[in-house]
Formats: sequence, C-alpha cells, structure tokens
Amino acid sequence: MDFGQTFAFLTNIIFVMTLGWYLITNLQWYDYRIERVVLRHHKTWWHIVYFIIPFVSYYVLGDFFWIFFYLLIIPAILMWHLKLDKKLVMTWRVKRFLILLFSVTLLLNFLLALKEASQTYSVFIPLVIAYLGSWGIEKFLFTAYKRQAKQKIASMQDLTIICVTGSYGKTSMKNFIAQVLGQKFNVYATPRSVNTLGGIIRDVNESLPAYAQVYICEAGAREVGDIYAIAQLLHPQIVVVGKVGPQHLEYFKTLERIQRTKLEIIQSNRLKRAFVHTSVTNEPHEKVTFFGDDIHNLVATLEGIDFDLNVEGSERHFHTSVLGGFQTININAAILIASEMGMKGDEIVSAVEKLKSVEHRLERIDAGGKIILDDGYNGNIDGMLEGVRLCSLHTGRKVIVTPGLVESTEELNGELISAINKVFDIAIITGSLNAVQFDKELTVEQKIMLSDKSQMVKTLGEVTKAGDIILFANDAPNFI
Repeated sequence: MDFGQTFAFLTNIIFVMTLGWYLITNLQWYDYRIERVVLRHHKTWWHIVYFIIPFVSYYVLGDFFWIFFYLLIIPAILMWHLKLDKKLVMTWRVKRFLILLFSVTLLLNFLLALKEASQTYSVFIPLVIAYLGSWGIEKFLFTAYKRQAKQKIASMQDLTIICVTGSYGKTSMKNFIAQVLGQKFNVYATPRSVNTLGGIIRDVNESLPAYAQVYICEAGAREVGDIYAIAQLLHPQIVVVGKVGPQHLEYFKTLERIQRTKLEIIQSNRLKRAFVHTSVTNEPHEKVTFFGDDIHNLVATLEGIDFDLNVEGSERHFHTSVLGGFQTININAAILIASEMGMKGDEIVSAVEKLKSVEHRLERIDAGGKIILDDGYNGNIDGMLEGVRLCSLHTGRKVIVTPGLVESTEELNGELISAINKVFDIAIITGSLNAVQFDKELTVEQKIMLSDKSQMVKTLGEVTKAGDIILFANDAPNFI
C-alpha cells in the first residue's frame, strides 16, 4: 500500500472505532437494548449529529472525508464525551465489544486492501458484525452466569431472600430494611441501585457472602416480565411491593400494566409473606398483607419524622432523623418485615431510631451556613413535593435545582411547578427535557435555565448565600 492507501486504511479504523464508542456509550445507558437507543432516546438529535451525518459524509466526501473527520467530527465527539456527566464505564462487556469491533474492522480492511477494491472501506458492516457478535457472546456468558447464580443460591439453604419492588422508593426501602434487620441478622443488600436481572446475577456471583443470613434485593423493570425473571432467579421467601404510580409510563403505557408487572414478584415457589401497598391492588390473598394506611400522628419536619404504628397488637411511637413524610411507607415495610422475622417491638423501635438517610435521597447537609437537601436520586412526584414542603418550613430564602420529573407526564410536571411557585425564591432548571414547560409556567422571583449542568456550581456560588435552603430535586443525567 502507498501512503494514500495506508492513510485511508487507518482513518477508516479510527472512524469506525469512534462510531463504535458512541454506540456502546448509548447502549450502556439504555441497558444494552438497541431498540431503546433508537426508539426511546431522549436526545435523538445526537444520533443525527454524531452518527448519521459522519456516516453519510464518509461515502459522500470520498477522498476529502479525512479533512471533515479530523477537523470536525473528532473534536465534536471529544467535546460531547467530555461534557457527559455519565461517561462510558469500561466494563468487560464494553471491552469485549471494542476489541471485537477493532478486530473485525482490521480484518475486513486487510481483505479489501489485498483485493485493492477501493480506498473507501466498510463502516456499517463492522459495526453490525461487532454488535451481533457481542450480543451472542453476552447471551452465552449471561446463561452461564445465571446458572452459576442459581447454584450459589441453592447451596445457601438457610438464606432468607427479601425482594423489594415498586414504582419509587425501592432503594430507600431496601436500605431501611437492611438497617433494621441488621440489628439482629447478618444482612447483605444489593449495592446502590442495582435492580436488573443482569446486575443481580453479577451481585450474587461476585458479592453475596456465604455467611449472610438475609439477602435483600431490589427489583426494577422497564418491560412486562422483567420482575418475573428476577423472581424466578431468586424465589424470595418475603417480598414487598411498594407504592405504584405513573412512573415509566412511556415504557408501560398504562398504570394497570405497571401494577401487573410489579406483582410479578409474588410468583415465587418459596413465598411465605408478601407485603403489598394499597396503591397496587386490593385483591385478597392468603399470603398477602396490605400496608400503607396504618401510619398515625405523622409529624415530618427538617429535624426528622415522628409517627405512630401498631406493632404486635399495640400502638408504638417511632422517631427517626430520616427526612420526608413519604418515607414512612418505606419504614412501615421495614417494620412489618422485622416483625415477620421475629424481632420484638422494642428492638424495632430502637432500630428505626438509628436509621440513617440514604445517600442522595432527602439527605440533609449543613455547609457554609446553608441547608442543603440532596434529593438527587429521587424522581417521583410524591418525594419531590415532600421536599418542596420541607423547604417551606425554612424561614430564609429557598432555592431549588431540578430538571423536573423524568419519564413522567406534563400534568405531573405542572403540579410540581405549581408547588415550586408557592414556595421558592429561586429556581434553577437544568437540562432541556422539561425546559420549555418550566420556562413558560414558572413565576418565581428568579428563574435560571441551565442547559449545561457544568455551570451549576458557578451559578449556585453567585446566587446563593448563608441562610438559604437549597433543594436538589432529581438529577437526571444530561443524556436525558
């Protein structure tokens, strides 16, 4: 090959790997489901700018493509990557895809170069082969890992498995159950927000300790059947279906489909007890205990929560420093499970008093004379409205930072905006997803629209001062 052929050869490889990097980044965000990347992406214009235009230009510009590629495409995708707040995580799955893509591209280019067919090498075929090959490899590995996880669970015959699901509050509920039961048992819970079948399989194989007496798992879903698959893997003895609402409606279409999907968790051949929130169903079942309407004398302030609840036939008073009246639903579930597992009333009261806030879920931070309520991982209307209400108890200025509700409805975002207008002095709206509606309907004293979240720290430094309360309500990544 002469210099021109070598240059075209190498440029093609770099170009295909660049498109592959963009593709696998988006696949990782959307659970490696190509249909979700194509049909449900929140910023489809990214595909046009960073994939379709470069792809078409490769064949249209011919010998002059390298100018466009090195001067425009590479800098644009590099800037796109640097601005992401949820960058590609180099897991083994990602590494396998990139290695396969590089190998296929290199092989095809050598074959074309030997035939001297053209200096315009293939782009689409390597991507397709790498995607399909990667899918096949991961399917094979997934089956093997799933079998390994089932064998491990079967070998731990004394292990009690508790599975938690619901539209929202799953992670908080899981953590509260773990903290309460941890006062008496050796407890292990899935970390962070691990709640997919693949994530749970990996967690069981790599992290579930042999000494655990109780395994608490969170089950999430984007499609009908997702939670059933988790139930068939774990066959939990105790399950909780928390509050269900119009979260992820874009995937499920109807509330009834959401409710039916969450109830899949009950389909366990080892089920002993299911605790189901009253918002899910009222259909009686011998193994189902309904909860959610038994909290009395609730007082929720910026200092914590006080409430009364009947335990073991007698009314008990509970106090916790955890913030948010809506958290009593999650704590109620923890109390019911603790009682089911033999903990006494006094033990449960003491355990609830020791509860710690879950990170980024109405977590109070006092810094620089300001009160910060970090509710960045909460994305449901009930939790966000409770954060707004708590801020209304503060006597100083009130500031909210939010992208609004994600994967929800315009009506619920309107409800949130109405609450913000009544309470806050300053509203900082991040991202573009709900920007038009918020810009139109917000009537607060100072409204700041930030399309680029990298400016948020600077903006907060400029507009806030000691004595303010700042609520971070939801924190959607900027690909949303």
